[in-house]
Amino acid sequence: MNATVADRRRIDELVAACLPGHALPGDFYGDPAVHRLDVEVFWRRGWVFAAHACELARPGDYVTLTIESDPIVVLRDDAGGLRGFHNVCTHRGTVLCREEAGHVGRIVCPYHQWTFDRSGALASCRGMPDDLDRSRLGLAPVHVRELAGLVYVCLADETPDFERARALLEPLARPQGMERARVAAVRDYAIPANWKLVWDNNRECYHCNVNHPEYIRANFDHFNDDDASPRIRAALAEATARSEAKWTAQGLAATHRVTGMACFPDPDHDLWFSANRTVLVDGWVTESLDGRQVAPLMGDYPDPDVGTLRLRTLPNFWCHASCDHAVTTRLLPDGPLATRARVVWLVAADAVAGRDYDLDRLLPFWQCTSEQDWDLCAAAQRGVRSSGYRPGPLSPQKEYNVEAFRRWYVERLASS
Repeated sequence: MNATVADRRRIDELVAACLPGHALPGDFYGDPAVHRLDVEVFWRRGWVFAAHACELARPGDYVTLTIESDPIVVLRDDAGGLRGFHNVCTHRGTVLCREEAGHVGRIVCPYHQWTFDRSGALASCRGMPDDLDRSRLGLAPVHVRELAGLVYVCLADETPDFERARALLEPLARPQGMERARVAAVRDYAIPANWKLVWDNNRECYHCNVNHPEYIRANFDHFNDDDASPRIRAALAEATARSEAKWTAQGLAATHRVTGMACFPDPDHDLWFSANRTVLVDGWVTESLDGRQVAPLMGDYPDPDVGTLRLRTLPNFWCHASCDHAVTTRLLPDGPLATRARVVWLVAADAVAGRDYDLDRLLPFWQCTSEQDWDLCAAAQRGVRSSGYRPGPLSPQKEYNVEAFRRWYVERLASS
C-alpha cells in the first residue's frame, strides 16, 4: 500500500481546507488516500515504539508487531543486542514468527523450513542448489533503538534522528527502572477510531472532569487558566515546592509546575517526543484508585513520593509512571477507521503477583481511564464521518495541545 500521485493531490486539497485553530476536516479521519500517506509518512519513516526491553530478556526472546501491512519481529541476538527484521521469509514471503512473543533458537519458516539464525542470516534452505548465494537471502532488517528500557523500530532506509529523543527522555525515564522491570499485565483493545482521533483525545483534558472521575482525583492537570481557583493554584504551588525540596536530594525534579497539560508536541521544533515529572494531589503517591502504593517501589526510587512521570513519542506511545508501577500505551493503525492499542502494566522485576501486588488494585485506575477514552474516540469517529460534521473551533485554554498536534501532523504531511 503506497501513496499515489492522485493521493497527493487529494491531500493537498484537504490541507488547503484546514482552518487554523479548528479541528481537522472529517476526511482526515477516514479517507483511504489520507491513510495511505499517513502510513508512508508517519508509520514507515518515523520511530515507532515496539516493546519493552524487559520482554526480551534472553538471547532468542522475541516480540512481533504489525505496522499496517508490515509484520515485524524484534529479538535479542546471541551477543545480547536487539535486532529487528521484517517478519517474512525470503523464500516466498511467509510470515515466520506467528506468536506475539516467544523464544527461538533459530527462526524456522513453517512453510518450507528455511532456517535463519538469530542474526537474521540464512542458515539452511533444504531442497535448494548447493551454489545458492545464501548471503543475499538473510532476513530484511529494520532499525532498532533502545532508551531506558523502551524499544523502537524504524522501517525507513534512512532513519530520522533518535539521539535528540534519547538526550531528553533517558535522564527523566532512567530512575523508573523500566529496563529492569517485569510485565504484570497486558490489555489489548480494538478501538473503532482513526489513530489521530486517539491522539486528539490524549492531548487534552477538556473532557476529563466529566469522563474521568478516577483520574481527576489524583491529578492537577485537568485544571486550566480559566477554571483553576486560587485554592487549587495554592495547593499545586505548595505540593510542588514541598516536592522540589525533597526530590532534589534524589536527583529528581518537577519539570511541569503549572496547571494544564504539559505542552506537546512542538511543531515549531519538530519535537515528536516529550517527558515531564509533576506532582500528584496531596494524599496520592501513585495513580491508584485510593492513591496508596499498590506494588513495591520501582527502579531507583528510595521513597514513594516521586510524583508522576509522563513520556510521549509520536506516532504511537505514551507512559504514565508512578513510584510503584508504570503503564504504557502502544498504538498501531488498523486501516483508516481503526486503531489497535496495547496497554501494559510494569512493576519491579522481583515483584511477585499475589504477594507484592494484586491486579485488582494495580489495574483499575488506568484500565478505567483508557476504556473511557476508547469509548469517547469511537463516538468521535462516528461523528466526524457524518455528512453534517463541520470542524469546530478549538479552545485556546484547554485544547492548545490538540492544535499543536494538528499543526505537527498537517505540516509534516504537507511537506512529505
